[in-house]
Amino acid sequence: MVSKKKARPSRRQRLASKPASSPQPSTSGATETGKTPSSPLPGEPTRFFDRFSHREAQAALALALLVAVCYLPAMLWGGLTWDDHAWSQSRAVREWAGLGTLWSFPPQIEREVHYWPLTYTTFWLEHKIWGLEPAGYHVVNVLLHLFNTLLVWRLLLRLAVPGAWIAAAVFAVHPTHVESVAWIIERKDVLSGLFYLAAVLVWLRFLEQPRPWGYGLALVLFAAGLLSKSIVVTLPVALLIVQWWKEGRVRVQDLKLVAPFFLLALLHTAVDLASTVDRSSMVSRVGLLDYSLPERMLVASQALWFYAGKLVWPADLAVIYPRWDISLGDPWAWLYLAGAAALAATLWFLRHRIGRGPLAGAVFFAVTLSPVLGFVNHDYMEYSFVADRFQYLAGIGVIGVLVGAAWNRAGRLSGRLRWGAAVLVGVSLALLGTMTWRQAGIYKDEATFFSHVVSLNPRAWKAHYNLSTALIQDGRPEEALAAARIAVQNQPDNADTHTILGVALVRAERFVEAEEILHRALEIDPRHRNGRRFMAETLMKQGRYEEALEGYRAVLEIAPNYPLAYAFMGHILVQLHRYDEAVEPLSKALTLVKAAPSLTPDLPTAESIHLLLGKALQGLGRTQAGVAHFRQVLQLDSHNMEALEHVAASEFRRKRYRQALDLYRRQLEIDPDKATTHANIGAALYFLDRAEEAIRSLERALALDPTLETARENLAAMRKLAK
Repeated sequence: MVSKKKARPSRRQRLASKPASSPQPSTSGATETGKTPSSPLPGEPTRFFDRFSHREAQAALALALLVAVCYLPAMLWGGLTWDDHAWSQSRAVREWAGLGTLWSFPPQIEREVHYWPLTYTTFWLEHKIWGLEPAGYHVVNVLLHLFNTLLVWRLLLRLAVPGAWIAAAVFAVHPTHVESVAWIIERKDVLSGLFYLAAVLVWLRFLEQPRPWGYGLALVLFAAGLLSKSIVVTLPVALLIVQWWKEGRVRVQDLKLVAPFFLLALLHTAVDLASTVDRSSMVSRVGLLDYSLPERMLVASQALWFYAGKLVWPADLAVIYPRWDISLGDPWAWLYLAGAAALAATLWFLRHRIGRGPLAGAVFFAVTLSPVLGFVNHDYMEYSFVADRFQYLAGIGVIGVLVGAAWNRAGRLSGRLRWGAAVLVGVSLALLGTMTWRQAGIYKDEATFFSHVVSLNPRAWKAHYNLSTALIQDGRPEEALAAARIAVQNQPDNADTHTILGVALVRAERFVEAEEILHRALEIDPRHRNGRRFMAETLMKQGRYEEALEGYRAVLEIAPNYPLAYAFMGHILVQLHRYDEAVEPLSKALTLVKAAPSLTPDLPTAESIHLLLGKALQGLGRTQAGVAHFRQVLQLDSHNMEALEHVAASEFRRKRYRQALDLYRRQLEIDPDKATTHANIGAALYFLDRAEEAIRSLERALALDPTLETARENLAAMRKLAK
């Protein structure tokens, strides 16, 4: 255990006893005896729990301004993109009762197999504050990144890393962090990073003043980080790396202290693996089951050099990088592994000359990245072996070493050269910040997002597929066609790519071509659900209702609980006035929609089904049952004009003229120039003995539409009675 410390002198006493000059620290960021070198700011490094000095407050404000300016595009114009649907469409996030679902095990979020409930709890809470407005979520992400930046600064100060503020500034504006900050779903990176960095700071405080509450708080913060994202599982190893860097050894007592952190990490890893219920199918899809350990080592070594290269030269940052081929017969692949081993050996043998810092930083970098280096299969490997967001925390090791070494070198320069170095730092931060600004802009919407992806990775067929989908949703069918055709070129034997091309053709109302393409998709995969679905939709849009009904029945043979197929069957049957047949599929669709865990784009809305059920029941003469469904529509969407008309007509027939009048006026709020609504208002006013108002409403109706014969007859009758 840590020995009991002597009483700590006051800050004034420490400053008074400080020598006039300090020796230059080594590139390790600490002298070999573990003593603290000079700080990059005047005065010695302050404790994390101490109050900020005026100078430090200015430094913190400067970091805040850097973060705010660089991420303005995300905060002002950022939207929801790609995997953001995992939380934005989840009923658990959107409903008040969903909090228990978020914490239940295994995870109940449809598109999230990992157990990260704390991250989704923040989405749940924010949804109760500002709904699905993206700006609020983006601002929270940026604030979390700012807090992490401040924690990095304080942590590097506490570890006596030279140039701590500059390193924190680089962390703040580095463009490789844009994925973690500007992409809402990557809240898990910045949130887990917050708990991770806070845990390390509390741990270092505990080592100086070993009190039980400090140890317990560090453990709780670590647990919170794990519940935000599992990548922080390497924190116990990082604590030992710091111990070795400071002391040059790791003692048995150190291992005993960190042992509970390792146990917690193992427990969470087991829970997270157990929550990934479809892991085997994911692995077979990725195609990595046959990779041997040497091949995985080649993947890992190349990934390490890739990440380090992007930190030093962050050009052409892509959300989805091309997945490289790995072959044991490729000599270049072995060079990455040999280079990593040579670097580690060099830093080990030079540790007495240059300090332990560079080796500690490199080991921290590799260890923190280890969960995503390819030794263990993970779902993103379907797309790429690497992603910028994976090194959000790991990059601190490289940034700290490089900035610390540069700061030491700059400290030996003459006055003018120091000014030149300061200018160089400013220019570098400006360049990094500009790149971050531009990169943050790609999260505006899905079309912008996937356009950026395909510009840097044109062979990413899935990105072309998603781009086509986004363009279809934006009402840009011709552009969607171009993207879909590229997806087909990249994956000519894939039913998905042919299906999205068929959808784009349907939206462009090129039904004959669409039918041909969708036939090709079904030749590739006769049980392709979406291929069958859009084939039926193509037939329906051409008025070929009987064929479309058969198409939707074929969809239900593949997916018996697919609510959209039931809803469209009901829609067609209502169109054909086959109301008795329509009730059953519509009722089934409504039951499935209410039970769905997520509100996906291919899920029919409850209000649309209620509306169809209302029409079907009214068609069967069950007027009040139909009106009940129309009222359900209004509870879900108070501005649904069709439902308002049906309910108002029902109230009028029941001679509840005041209620009918209120509903007619709500219709006018939606469409103030609808002639029939003015005519209906006139009729309701007449029966309420408000003849003058009724006449004005009927005159307004005829002014808008002179062909309304009923309104003309009613107006003539009212004028006659008025005389």
